[in-house]
Amino acid sequence: MIHRLDVRAPLPGLVWGAYPERREAPRTRWPWQRAPYRRWLAEVRAAAVHWRGLDETAFGHRLRGVQGRLGRDGMVGETIVEALAAAVEAARRSLAFEAYDTQIYAALVMLDNRLAEMATGEGKTLAAALAAAVGALAGIPVHVLTANDYLVARDAAGLAPFYVSLGLRVACVTGSMDETQRRAAYGASVCYVTARELVFDYLRDGQRRGFARSDLQRRAAAMRGAEGARSMLRGLCMAVIDEADSLLIDEAMMPLILSRQVHDSAARAFFWQAWSMAGELQAGEDFRLEAGAMRVELTAAGRARLAERAVPLGGRWRSARLREEVAGMALAARHAYRRDVHYLVRDGKIEIIDEITGRAAPGRVWSRGLHGLVELKEGCRPSPGTETLAQITFQRFFPRYHRLGGMSGTLREARGELREVYGLDVVCIPSRVPGSRKSLPSRLYGAKPALWDAVTRRVGEIRRQGRPVLIGTASVAESEALSACLAEAGIAHAVLNARFDAEEAAIVAQAGEPGRVTVATNMAGRGTDIPLAAGVAAAGGLHVMCCQFNASRRIDRQLEGRCARQGDPGSVETWISGATPRVAELPLLGALVRWAGTNDEGRVAVAPRLLRAVLGWHQWRQARRERRARRAMLAADREWERGLSFGGPGE
Repeated sequence: MIHRLDVRAPLPGLVWGAYPERREAPRTRWPWQRAPYRRWLAEVRAAAVHWRGLDETAFGHRLRGVQGRLGRDGMVGETIVEALAAAVEAARRSLAFEAYDTQIYAALVMLDNRLAEMATGEGKTLAAALAAAVGALAGIPVHVLTANDYLVARDAAGLAPFYVSLGLRVACVTGSMDETQRRAAYGASVCYVTARELVFDYLRDGQRRGFARSDLQRRAAAMRGAEGARSMLRGLCMAVIDEADSLLIDEAMMPLILSRQVHDSAARAFFWQAWSMAGELQAGEDFRLEAGAMRVELTAAGRARLAERAVPLGGRWRSARLREEVAGMALAARHAYRRDVHYLVRDGKIEIIDEITGRAAPGRVWSRGLHGLVELKEGCRPSPGTETLAQITFQRFFPRYHRLGGMSGTLREARGELREVYGLDVVCIPSRVPGSRKSLPSRLYGAKPALWDAVTRRVGEIRRQGRPVLIGTASVAESEALSACLAEAGIAHAVLNARFDAEEAAIVAQAGEPGRVTVATNMAGRGTDIPLAAGVAAAGGLHVMCCQFNASRRIDRQLEGRCARQGDPGSVETWISGATPRVAELPLLGALVRWAGTNDEGRVAVAPRLLRAVLGWHQWRQARRERRARRAMLAADREWERGLSFGGPGE
């Protein structure tokens, strides 16, 4: 039996409060509780025929009737079918898009508060718009979350005619907007926004109202405040998440910290001293570097040497725990964090590179002084210190939505964790047309130069067939190293990494041209649709070369999904070297390299199946470790919130 408030539309008002937000843990949704999607899909198709026969006046009159029923009866099956049929017809009239059955199926799944796994290229953008439109027709403020500001602006502008034809207003929030613009955008029926911008605006709202928990307290705070004290969001009513596994799994533990600048000259001097002292410590003798964990462990000799150096300094240096912690951070900044791998230096500032997306993240900083230590390393002007005002993680934020749905091409591997943490069930949507992707044997090379030489020769072969090539690399530095090899061989190409994020749209638009070569980081792995030019499909389609080893098989599948979309031909192969990040950390693979040896080209004579098995086993172990870490962190967060129940959410 579905609870009445799960069926009704949550919207700001007397029933749900001025700022609707879920307080209790989300209810777990099980496969046997799913709605009859296939029956509803047939009913949507049948209803769409009637909507198609209406002129504009009759269409608008009937649409107002559906909106009235949504407001009166809520999100029940019969009304959802009518509203979705209207949205399908509106997409046909305004965008000339004929919605596929798979897109309607996915929209039904998301409206049922579940996650839809759709193969890449199946049209997730329209599926999300259909679900968002139905929610907005019910009067619910809807947030559609996409991967980056470029996609936010693109989708909001491109789909505006669709929403307008339904009498809805669409807007977007990007990082460059001020508070007034953001408040106006969140006031629209549907707002496209990135998760980071949304969460920080939510935390700012919490600061304005003092994290008041009751609706009466919030209303009183709003009445006391001026325009600047008004909340920007209208609550957490409904969200549709694109690339859901990236936010809900890969970035689940990332602390999103709202802070303010403080000027603490003593703290700055303390970190200067730590940086200087770290330069005197010797690797192996005073500390051991754990590159995979991005941290440094001091030896007994290192701790003793540090204590001896700290004696004349006094102050904070008297605390053994504090000095060892800050010295460890200084050593990590010197030896573990690498330029063009973990961060960029642009316009005299440090910009962190997001490991999952491969994009620069302006405004994001490492905490506890690490960011300032990296600035010292690169000779950048130190940024002011910060004081934490509020913080939250995605795995604590998203369960606060009353209605939550989403989609991605890679969800099935994480379905257990998604149900456990968010109460979300995963529904796999069958592909519209059978896939025709060819997976070629994987290769392992002993050293990076040998790998890049082999990739360059392979790219030349594929280009001569008139096919485009997309090469995925692990970092900005690796993409530029491969770019240098291709340039030396006279192969024209484009580079898509965090340095060239402004040219992303132009690079992606041309990546499907015959003979086009694109070298990319993980920026090309999600939310990137590479259209094939005329004649490319007949030549064999896009060829993807994966020259990176990701922590998760899901991220591999995202890159592979750039080719062979919507039934087009395409092929993918994985070529890596023993020096590729993470591969060098596998002792078993190192033993295989020594046992098998290399040929004249530097290729390791290991069977492709054995190589895939070793890599897959490591990814499985890594995914299990990360899952345990997320579970432990969530349990600690929940215990902390229970212990400080007098505080508000987000503190």
